Amino acid sequence: MLAVFVGVPLALYLVFVIWPMLQATVYSFTDWSGFSGSFGFVGLNNYIELFRDESFLIAIRNNLIILAALPVLSLAIGLLLAVMVTVAGPSRGGVRGVRGSAFYRVVAFFPAVIPSIIIGIIFAQVYDPNNGILNGALTGIGLEQFRSFAWLGEASTAMAATIAAMVWATSGFYMVLFIAAIRGIDTELFEAARLDGAGRMRITLSIVLPGIAANVKTSYVYAGIAALDSFVFLQAFNPSGGPKRSTLGITQEIYSTAFQEGRFGLACAMGIVLTLLTFAFVGLIHRPRKKAAR
Repeated sequence: MLAVFVGVPLALYLVFVIWPMLQATVYSFTDWSGFSGSFGFVGLNNYIELFRDESFLIAIRNNLIILAALPVLSLAIGLLLAVMVTVAGPSRGGVRGVRGSAFYRVVAFFPAVIPSIIIGIIFAQVYDPNNGILNGALTGIGLEQFRSFAWLGEASTAMAATIAAMVWATSGFYMVLFIAAIRGIDTELFEAARLDGAGRMRITLSIVLPGIAANVKTSYVYAGIAALDSFVFLQAFNPSGGPKRSTLGITQEIYSTAFQEGRFGLACAMGIVLTLLTFAFVGLIHRPRKKAAR
């Protein structure tokens, strides 16, 4: 029985994850075109070319910008919403969420059930310079400088607009995760805090945040991995990489190098670099901390 429950998932993991990763590593040292059974080994030439390629370095920079912004914003909004619907209710009586919290929970989670490409299409219309609802709303309150403003067509705003759409799409998912974590905290802690006269802010800071710290950390890793990918949103908004390559991502570079240029060996090298960046990020978050000296 143990072999079935452990061996089968392990075998699937080896076949569909580890083996393709090993293949990609081998191909990254070749000039494989992707459509030929023959290829030649080129050693580290692909990696040397990558770090001399201005476009790839820009793509790394852009992904790091998304990595710095997306997890923080998505988790902060998700945590705020989770606290609102669980503990931010009336100051008197037991700890409960605001009135109508069930409705807010459904509405906030709704973007999480929409496919990312659909969200990309929706926000592309929202950002439309001529008919978009965003420019319409801004000009409606007197900000005439935003009439026909191209949010995705300006290098100064394209990345921010992209990240905003990603935050909208993901915050509700983390809200639900945090709600489940808050519900798992012993209710006696909340009751004792209320008897001692603790307010909602004190309960949040002293009970909720320490109680779900591990969940927040795990969610941060998940959000960071999504930020390093983010292919669907980047491709939906600016398939060519945006103005002055301001939204060009590593995954877009991989896609164009492999399927448009037919340089699968070089694309595999890009994939390995992205994998190493992901491992470095996860290792940084889960790095062991030194115990404080007594």
